[in-house]
Amino acid sequence: MLDIRFIRENAEQVAEKSKQKGYKVDIAKLLEADKNYIAKEQEVNELRTHRNKLTHGLNTAPSAEQVAEGKQLRQKIDDAEKAKINYFFMRQELLKAVPNMPADDVPVGASEEENVVSKEWGKKPEFDFKPKTHWEIAKARGWIDAERAVKVAGSRFVYVKGDLVRLQFALMQFGLDVLTNEETLKKIIQDFNLKDLSSKPFIPVLPPAVARTAVYEATGRLNKQEQTYKLEDEDLWLNASAEHTLAPMYLDEILDEKELPIRYVGYTTAFRREAGTYGKDTEGMIRLHQFDKLEMESFTTPEDSLNEHFFMIAIEEYLMQQLELPYHLLNKCTADIGLPNARGVDLEAWFPGENKYRETHTADYIGDYQARGMNTRVRRRDGELQVAHNNDATAFSQRPLLAIIENFQTADGKVAVPKALQSYMHGQTTL
Repeated sequence: MLDIRFIRENAEQVAEKSKQKGYKVDIAKLLEADKNYIAKEQEVNELRTHRNKLTHGLNTAPSAEQVAEGKQLRQKIDDAEKAKINYFFMRQELLKAVPNMPADDVPVGASEEENVVSKEWGKKPEFDFKPKTHWEIAKARGWIDAERAVKVAGSRFVYVKGDLVRLQFALMQFGLDVLTNEETLKKIIQDFNLKDLSSKPFIPVLPPAVARTAVYEATGRLNKQEQTYKLEDEDLWLNASAEHTLAPMYLDEILDEKELPIRYVGYTTAFRREAGTYGKDTEGMIRLHQFDKLEMESFTTPEDSLNEHFFMIAIEEYLMQQLELPYHLLNKCTADIGLPNARGVDLEAWFPGENKYRETHTADYIGDYQARGMNTRVRRRDGELQVAHNNDATAFSQRPLLAIIENFQTADGKVAVPKALQSYMHGQTTL
């Protein structure tokens, strides 16, 4: 969440920027609750001071008048405390609804149509035949079975089978090898001309697939209407991506600056309701309720946060370049970056079977928005406490597999294995 002090000092800007992101927030109501909370807190302190003065230095039994006044003060303190707590929770609920402020270079836009292409890489493959879509090839090869999955689990679930499963594990292992290799990370930093960055490797993690309501809300990622599944009769929600349970790892903890950056790469099965997408991507594996994902998450100091964001984007680019998959980068507009993001970049791979780019990666610049809600702080070398900063980005989901199928397809319906993955497939060059 945002710092309430920032909102007090920049109320009009916060209201305007929230509107640009598509969030209706009542800043006036929030500031009124904040004002009432502060007033009640001051009242409680004054009443306690008065009561302490009343009882201080009493060497004899208090008089009846003193006892009566003491009881009245206790009641007033109790009433003021209850009012203070009510205003606090009212303020917190209103505060959680306020989105993170977009960075200065985020394009102002009302929909994803206004995202801006900032870079294009790679040569689109040329075929002497009409390229097929990933689902046409995968169905023909027996790699996906949606019909039987519908009988078992309903729509937007699939059975993934055969060589496509092997290719997925090869892809994920390749991603892990890159992210855990300091020499490779040094090369990425050098090749992408990044400055003032640690080459500290990512630590592999298998995180929980569920989080409690309060924890999920603290991350700003709990999207009850469109995205998140809840476990019935439990205060638990299924994660929609690994960072949703990686980000709150240090809930209510203080990190030592000497330990930073702390970098994790988490692998988990993710679940998304995909409400509001009726009729979209009903074929294939682009928009499923269940998919696997390898995700980057980091904790840094404030001054290193933006560079870490650019580093994660560079890692995404490096991974796709090694796979020889053409892509472009999108600088996402205000309406498309989401509640906790100050900046968002999508990497979209070229899908020749569909003749368009499709999202395979995201990179989110969060700043201190999540860490403030999670009370994750950093103790600086001079002893000062600061709110930590978070960043997250995709390493691999299942979507790059689909880009591989379409970009590396052959005339006879087979798929060539990218060179970067052949060693993970025991030298197999064609699926």
